[in-house]
Amino acid sequence: MPDRAEHLSDRPRHSAIDDAQGIAFGVAMAALGMHILTHMGFVTGQTTGLAVLIAHVTGLPFPAVYFTVTLPFLGLAWRRMGARFALKTLVTTAALSGLVAILPHWIELGRIEPAVAAVLFGLLFGIAALAAIRHGGSFGGLSVLWIELQDRTGFPAGHAQLLSDVVIFGLAALALPIDTLAQSFLGAAVFSLFLAANHRRDRYVAA
Repeated sequence: MPDRAEHLSDRPRHSAIDDAQGIAFGVAMAALGMHILTHMGFVTGQTTGLAVLIAHVTGLPFPAVYFTVTLPFLGLAWRRMGARFALKTLVTTAALSGLVAILPHWIELGRIEPAVAAVLFGLLFGIAALAAIRHGGSFGGLSVLWIELQDRTGFPAGHAQLLSDVVIFGLAALALPIDTLAQSFLGAAVFSLFLAANHRRDRYVAA
């Protein structure tokens, strides 16, 4: 019976075209999700939520803030996961920031039932994150920092990420109405549950 290393080495690999179309799909879905998020005035967790709060407080354009916030984590990503991952993440976040800036000129949103908007955001961003991960990239994030913290101190990365999300939502509670905050939490929960249900190595064999 072949061992796990042999099994993993035999997995089919993505071509450059596979990666390009997968990441492009992820960027498109994430941009649409972010368009809904900002249109509804929602907040979310992780890096996107941090960028939303900074943009809200400073009045700066969200796409520019999002891209700027992701930049400090690229060095960590390079060191921990390699140049290929870091470069794909840079391309992905740059493309996403650009598309988020352009999309309002192409798609004008009207009234959306808040609960429906929250679920749509969660699903779209979940699908987008899954596409990026499966093709060797990401949308940037605090998770790389929390993994580094875990290695240096032993504090679990999952706990650190949860605490950071609690802080982001706590700060958002100072500025958002309670109903908007509740819908924001719904969207974040849908996103997390989608990834938990679908991001499993045993269900996906391409490298």
